[in-house]
Amino acid sequence: MSDALIVFLVLALLALFVISRTAVVVPQQSAFVVERLGRYRATLDAGFHILLPFVDAIRYRHSLKENALDIPEQICITKDNVQVHVDGVLYLKVMNPERASYGVSDYLFAITQLAQTALRSEIGKIELDRTFEERTHINLEIVNELDKATEPWGIKVLRYEIKNITPPADVLAAMEKQMRAEREKRAVVLTSEGQRDAAINSAEGEKQQVIKASEAKKQQQINEAEGQAAAILAVAEATAEGIRKVAEAIKLPGGYEAVQLRVAEQYIGQFGQLAKESNTMVLPASVADVGSMIALAMNVIGRRPNGVAESPQG
Repeated sequence: MSDALIVFLVLALLALFVISRTAVVVPQQSAFVVERLGRYRATLDAGFHILLPFVDAIRYRHSLKENALDIPEQICITKDNVQVHVDGVLYLKVMNPERASYGVSDYLFAITQLAQTALRSEIGKIELDRTFEERTHINLEIVNELDKATEPWGIKVLRYEIKNITPPADVLAAMEKQMRAEREKRAVVLTSEGQRDAAINSAEGEKQQVIKASEAKKQQQINEAEGQAAAILAVAEATAEGIRKVAEAIKLPGGYEAVQLRVAEQYIGQFGQLAKESNTMVLPASVADVGSMIALAMNVIGRRPNGVAESPQG
């Protein structure tokens, strides 16, 4: 019984071993490369598969998921001969498991080396000050270069991202001083522009004020001139009306004699006023003759209404 049990156990172990080498379950998003007697036979997708024992063998196992590959930090020299430490991360995916198995011995190592050399090449094309603002451009250029090289390997490079760009300490100090100076310069420029705008606004306000004041003064002068013109016109009209009424009064009976009396009164009053203002006067001989002066004034007045000149006596 002991010998039979041992034989049974050996056969059971042999059967389990054969089954393990025959039945294969491939996980989701995975691919197994199978060789038959040392030659490529097939690529197994996700699912259950049966192999020939001792003939078929699973040689390579690949994950079809997107893989993030860390690119170690390295020293790169910029266009202006400054050494910077740069590292990054690369995202790739296996598109053809057969090529990834037989196209290159270790595609992860090969892609890492290509990424480092491409990064050094791109950094060497630009100056230090532009490395920070050109990160997106650098990433795209590295992806394009790697994608061309990895296509025969069945690998698709999806994207590359620079993680850190670290210049030397003395260069960092100089860059900080430069940025501080640039900020101070920007502040001075903004302050001067603000002062300029304030001066322009103030001058524009004063200009508008002067224009408004001149317009107001002009309107005031126009109004005053119109008022004076209206006043002169009113005075002229009143004077004309007074003269007209005096002329009408003269035409009435006794009007001419009233004018003579009024002229005599005015003459005597003005003559007396002249005598008060000065002690010494040089006058013509006829000034004292009131009658002749009245006759002269009445002659100036003109003719009687009937068109015949009136004599001083009558």
